[in-house]
Amino acid sequence: MTRPVVAGLDGSRESLAAADWAAREALRRGLPLRLVHAWEGLPDDDTDADLPEIRAPQYHARRVLRDALELLNERYPRLYIAAEQVRKQPGPALLAEAGNAELLIIGSQGTGGVGGFMAGSVAPAIVAHVYRPVVLVRADESAADEHLPDGAGKASAITPCRDVAVAVDIGGPCDDVLDFAFRAAELRKAPLRAVHAWHVPLTRVVPGVEERTRIRGEAERELAELLGPWRAKYPGVVVRENLHEGRAAHVLVRAAGGAGLLVVGRRRRRAAVGPHTGPVAHALLHHVRRPVVLVPHD
Repeated sequence: MTRPVVAGLDGSRESLAAADWAAREALRRGLPLRLVHAWEGLPDDDTDADLPEIRAPQYHARRVLRDALELLNERYPRLYIAAEQVRKQPGPALLAEAGNAELLIIGSQGTGGVGGFMAGSVAPAIVAHVYRPVVLVRADESAADEHLPDGAGKASAITPCRDVAVAVDIGGPCDDVLDFAFRAAELRKAPLRAVHAWHVPLTRVVPGVEERTRIRGEAERELAELLGPWRAKYPGVVVRENLHEGRAAHVLVRAAGGAGLLVVGRRRRRAAVGPHTGPVAHALLHHVRRPVVLVPHD
């Protein structure tokens, strides 16, 4: 079964940028795009839709989908786009949609939280419990932001794509994360930047230069061994290994600066309690300006 790319809409600038990013990604992957607007106030068949208190919000809700659909159809005429309003709260609605999606894309405000109807605990709960990759997109994201500047230093949508950065944890499972990242780089014909954060374990004795060199050397060797099979699987992807000393959250926020996309893993939560996403994902949610893909893994 073909899984669509799904974008959640609420009329905010963040969600519109997310829908536009989702359209470009759907085209790259040869998949349909599905736009979803969730509103629990949508009247059912027994409600008098002529009531003024129903008509105004219903008209607004319909415009959210109609305007986005018209814009995306004009920009991407070769893309098949479906749109639907669902009578549910946004969180449960998008969690249900994500189960049948290749990707779920939502808008993000970064340091101010997550925009529109995704405010509060809704977005973290979705990120924490969805079993499919989730992409967070800022309001100012455009097609040109995925590409390198032109020869004059100006934004361009026809220059080569910026590289894809992926957070690599050499001490844990990351096959799903690397597969997504390599595929994303392949689709964009872009280099892949494998970022690994290493640090010296805390001890009572300050480590010397030799000890630090040894620890970094081990990290370099383990990273190269981990990436080896993926280089063979995706021979057309140019891979650059980046090792930085420091905590993962700080390293990744810095590393994402020049990337077109940042891919990071998120451990699947088996418990249904709490919307926690982990410290690294939390930092990226709030501080990275580039689109961030959170890929769940065991």
